[in-house]
Amino acid sequence: MNDTDERIARVAFNGDGLVAAIVQQWDTREVLMLGWMDAEALRRTLTEERVTYWSRSRREYWRKGDTSGNFQEVRGVRLDCDGDAILVSVEQHGPACHTGTRTCFDADDLAPVVAG
Repeated sequence: MNDTDERIARVAFNGDGLVAAIVQQWDTREVLMLGWMDAEALRRTLTEERVTYWSRSRREYWRKGDTSGNFQEVRGVRLDCDGDAILVSVEQHGPACHTGTRTCFDADDLAPVVAG
């Protein structure tokens, strides 16, 4: 087993063989999007300098920006304490969301009661 395989083996993939990948702009820490990765998408992300996801709807790999030009350069990848989520730090070029906005998290404020 090589070093990349050892790192991937630490991930607790769900029953579908996927792990949630939370994507964050590396310098501002702005949360941009959430995608899904299987072991191969994670391997590509760890070794190719660009982020690769598994599309659950199309059932295929997609590398962010290959068709839109809005790509993500990998700046870091961290595993959470339970091993069941990944934080991907990126340099985002162009909008991250398929709707054309910077982030996927600007569409619907659920208006919680805020502490303080």
